[in-house]
Amino acid sequence: MKPGGFSNTDEYIALFPLETQALLQEVRAAIKSAAPDAQEKISYQMPAFYQKGILVYFAAWKTHIGLYPASSGVERFREELADYEFTKGTIKFPNDKPLPLDLIKRIVRFRLEENERKSRK
Repeated sequence: MKPGGFSNTDEYIALFPLETQALLQEVRAAIKSAAPDAQEKISYQMPAFYQKGILVYFAAWKTHIGLYPASSGVERFREELADYEFTKGTIKFPNDKPLPLDLIKRIVRFRLEENERKSRK
């Protein structure tokens, strides 16, 4: 581990209890499935996936897993997120409920398409 933190997603995930590690690995796998060419990185001390820009960040908290798909990723899926707590750029998936992996994949694909469009301009 680098001083004051961690240097990769595996180190980040290892910091948490096994139940939380399993949730983080599910989110990670869903993101990888939706964006197989994206690179993992640590940014703002959170795991992130990057392809022509940041696609999403994700993080573990005491009661939820946070997904950070930028404001556009939240706005586009606002209706489907009605069962979850969310703000302009944050979605909170409770630790005690199944993760909506298909929804996470669709959000990531949307962000990938958005980054692709921006990179062509």
